[in-house]
Amino acid sequence: MWETILSFHRLRDRRDARLFGEWRTETRSRLNSETRLLGALIPSRGYFPDFLTPVEGQYGWDVGLDALRGIRPERMRRELTLLGAGTGVGAAFGMPSAVSGGTDASVPRRLRDFMEGGTKHLPRLLGELRGYHRAAVEPYWTHIQAQIEAERAARGRALLDGGADELLASLPPMLRWRAPVLECDYPVDRDVRLRGRGLLLQPSFFCRRTAVTLRDPELPPVLVYPAAAQLASAPGSAESIRPLEEQRQRTLGKLVGHTRSVVLRAIGDGATTSELARRAGVSLASASQHACVMREAGLVTTLRRGNAVLHTVTPLGAALLKGGAVAS
Repeated sequence: MWETILSFHRLRDRRDARLFGEWRTETRSRLNSETRLLGALIPSRGYFPDFLTPVEGQYGWDVGLDALRGIRPERMRRELTLLGAGTGVGAAFGMPSAVSGGTDASVPRRLRDFMEGGTKHLPRLLGELRGYHRAAVEPYWTHIQAQIEAERAARGRALLDGGADELLASLPPMLRWRAPVLECDYPVDRDVRLRGRGLLLQPSFFCRRTAVTLRDPELPPVLVYPAAAQLASAPGSAESIRPLEEQRQRTLGKLVGHTRSVVLRAIGDGATTSELARRAGVSLASASQHACVMREAGLVTTLRRGNAVLHTVTPLGAALLKGGAVAS
């Protein structure tokens, strides 16, 4: 759900053309469904309603849609009123401002109709979300998932190496751990107090530059932040996000032979180039070269941490191993 909503921001943003340029062109050509209601609910900058990204969405797209379908009318009305209130930067990012219970002429007509109609417009919203998701996110899900899995592997290793302090200190540079406070680059000044509830750290492919959190302080705390794997690959590479079939057809033919099969299996739950060379019984240069070819084939993702790199197997690579398609 978060990836779908945040990708809608990227679709209307002209920045990061190296990473998102082809994706924007392909997505726009694929969009046959109406998205005007989404455009009203998700402004190009600032606050969008919390109900669009229900916490249940972490368990799957369909689960998230079911949670959205069951949204309480009073919550929908409250968040839509907040969306329609004010025009300043603070109001745009959901900060406290003069929020009235009604609407005025400055509120876009589609948003005003949605506010007045309440949950009766939910079927239309769900339909637009499904259509947009199929065009913008679903064809690229394997690529997105690979980036997130690489991020999870890096954070998991930091947690094992040094506990929660090391995990929080290893996050991307827009997040700074100064115990007991995690500071985040954010458009406005705001404090989020956990009150013993814990924090869901959620890396995102389509999140850019600053972290994102829910507006309602009573909802389970979640911090969505740019995946470091995506940050590492974007500046120095012309490689853009691509559909699964295109990834497979472009370079999968390079992956042949016993040695690369051994190297792919040796990556396991994540390995640096040195660890990979030791596990596979090859030289450091050979391990690096094989990892590069498999990365181009979409079977491996590489995340850089300082002077070291961490290789992880993508869902496509894992499926290839499980299916026995690679010689052992």
